[in-house]
Order: sequence, then C-alpha cells, then structure tokens
Amino acid sequence: MTTTAPTRTSSTTDAPVLTVSGLTKRYGDRLAVDHLDLRIPRGVVAGFIGPNGAGKTTTMAMLVGLARPTAGDGTILGVPIRDTARALRRVGALLEGPAMWPSLTARQNLVVLARLGGQDEDRIASVLELVGLADRADDKFGKFSLGMKQRLGIAAALLGDPELLILDEPTNGLDPAGISDMRELLVRIAGDDRTVLVSSHLLNELEQICDWLVIIDGGRLLYSGPAREFGAATDPEVVLRPVEGAALEGLSELVSARGLESRTADGALLVPVGGNDALALAGSLNGAAATGGIVLSEVRVQRPTLEAAYLDMLEGVHR
Repeated sequence: MTTTAPTRTSSTTDAPVLTVSGLTKRYGDRLAVDHLDLRIPRGVVAGFIGPNGAGKTTTMAMLVGLARPTAGDGTILGVPIRDTARALRRVGALLEGPAMWPSLTARQNLVVLARLGGQDEDRIASVLELVGLADRADDKFGKFSLGMKQRLGIAAALLGDPELLILDEPTNGLDPAGISDMRELLVRIAGDDRTVLVSSHLLNELEQICDWLVIIDGGRLLYSGPAREFGAATDPEVVLRPVEGAALEGLSELVSARGLESRTADGALLVPVGGNDALALAGSLNGAAATGGIVLSEVRVQRPTLEAAYLDMLEGVHR
C-alpha cells in the first residue's frame, strides 16, 4: 500500500517552525556543517537527506542542544537555539537510538522519563497507544525487538506533546515489515498537525510521507523546499517495452527516425519527453510501433523518483 503525507490544516506560509542562519560546526580542522541557512515551515513532514558524513546528525544535534554551534544562529518555534532549555520545551527528539533501562517495562521507562523531564504521566497511555505498544506496555524493554525499541523511543519523545519532532534514522536496522510500520507511525504522528523532521537513507520511504525536503552535502545546503518541486526540472521519460526483446533495436531505430533520443534499460526503451506533451508522445510512439509491426507490452510515462532526482543532483555537485 502506498502511504501519502497526511493533509494538515496549518499553512506553510505561517512563521517557520525552524530557521538557521550561517549555522557552522567545526571539530578541529574538520568542517562538519558549513554556514547552513535553513527554513522549515510549520505543519510539514520534512525529510532530511544527504550522504553519510553530510552533516545531518551534527545539524540535528545542534538543534536539540547536544552540540554547540561554532558559528551561526537560529530559532526553533521562535526561540533562539542557543537558549536550549527554553527552546526544547516544545520539541521532542530521538537521535542515535533510544536509551532506556532494559530491566524496566515500557510503561516504567516512560514513567521515569516523564518524572525526570517534568512531563505529564497521564500522557503515557495515549503515547503507547499511538506508537502501537499499548498491549506490550508491561513487557521489559530488554525483550523488545529493534522496531519496538524505536517505537518506544518515539513514544518518549512524544511525552511532552511537542510541536516539533526530530528523528534521526528511525528505520535504521529495521526489516521491511518494521520499516512499513515506522512509515505508518510517522503518518499518524504528523496527522496531529505536528511538524516532523526526519532523516533517512530510505528515499523511497521519505517520498511517500514527506511534503518538504532538506538536502545537504558536505555540510552545505543543496535544496530546501516543497517535495513536489524537487526534481521537477528533471525530464520525464516514455517507457516502451516490446513483447519480443529482439525488437528493441528496431524500436530504437523507429524512435531515432522521428528525431528523438532514447536509451535502453532493463529490456525497455526510454525516450526523454523534452518539450513534448508526455501523454501525447506516448500515444504517438505506441501508434508508430504498431505501424512498424512492433507489439508493446508496456507504454507509460515515467517521472523521476526522489532517489533518481537526488542522485542526479549529487552527480552534478561532484562532477
């Protein structure tokens, strides 16, 4: 089943939930985050993307006060990020996996964390229900699967009913079923009109739930904006797949004779749309193939995936 980002009532034209300007972090001679300027509107699910070592975790650590910026500044929910204690009262975070007491139950762990954080213990039952652990509340954390531990960590981050939730690689190490569960959980959390900033290497998962994207590389911002606009400049392609593989060469010649470029991939011919109407071009090429005696098993317009557009961007940056 394909999951889409939930429809939220807050407007992305409101005051942003998070802004940073010139945010920089050095570790000795190594520049981990390089003068990062960033704005994330309220009420979005924002995917935070970048290669290993791009500076995602360091940026998140600075946002939640676990690392102090070398330079730059910003605000979270209108509060300066350097005023950590005041800024984090309305922020929940799970970075680098949950730290819990293995001998305590899920409920007991949350009770301890709520008391330490001065949070409302009455929320424990509802957050356990939200993350799908209500029926495992009295099981010990040490006996939980990795996916259950991640969900309990998110429950802990939700104890304060935060307006902003920051999650660093919440699907790390999960099997396909666990990844699917996590995707559904993030959709439910965002459905409460909460802003979520989530980093992940699983771009196909982010594509299904995110309506905002932040992409960094080498600590620098490459893109920040609506997910639907990212990769919009990348040309879609018409996919033509002949029933007989041997017909691929003839199909390529037919397309070339019409003045169009093409490439082959996985037994199909891919024709860039260029300035043409995508559906009209697909229909025209289907008709031309039939006239030429080539039977097609597949004709469709293929638009770039988030992963394809992202890799294309990185290739351009490092070229």
